[in-house]
Amino acid sequence: MKITYTGRHEDIPGKLRQRFETKLSKLSKMLERSRNGERELHVILSQQRHLHKVEITLNAFDHSLVGIGSNGDKSQALSEAAEKFEKQVLKMRTKWRDTTRKSDTSVAEPVVPAPPAAARKLKSKSPKVYRVDHRENGRKPMTAEEAMIEIGKAQDYLVYRDAKTNCISVILRRPDGNFDLIES
Repeated sequence: MKITYTGRHEDIPGKLRQRFETKLSKLSKMLERSRNGERELHVILSQQRHLHKVEITLNAFDHSLVGIGSNGDKSQALSEAAEKFEKQVLKMRTKWRDTTRKSDTSVAEPVVPAPPAAARKLKSKSPKVYRVDHRENGRKPMTAEEAMIEIGKAQDYLVYRDAKTNCISVILRRPDGNFDLIES
């Protein structure tokens, strides 16, 4: 992991810098195991009056991870920022590890044919009932002759409301080309 320090009139003493970098190296091992590639960590040091501020930023897991620490003592500010940064790294790492990810779409998956309609009916435990209200659909009652014209060649049967009796009727196409009429 490449660490870049930025700070105006700020410098970290040698021993403090070495301890800080060992903390960050432990975190970098966690990040490097999960994804390949060199990471660049950016440490920003600033001072306002007697308060030292440290900001650690890193782009990983498609997110920007930021740990901010401030204290009167520079070493305390560094350790506070490192702790906050470590919490974020652990949280993002567990999220990335625990979530299920979709497979690569460039690899073609074998197409499994759908089971026939009879097999699908057998697999379903409870059949679904779909209620049809003929008055809502805007269908008008029709005669048997109109139903024979409406059925056409594509359909095998047609359910309609008879204009004369106002009852539900079913007209079926027979294999010989004639029709059967079922009236309720």
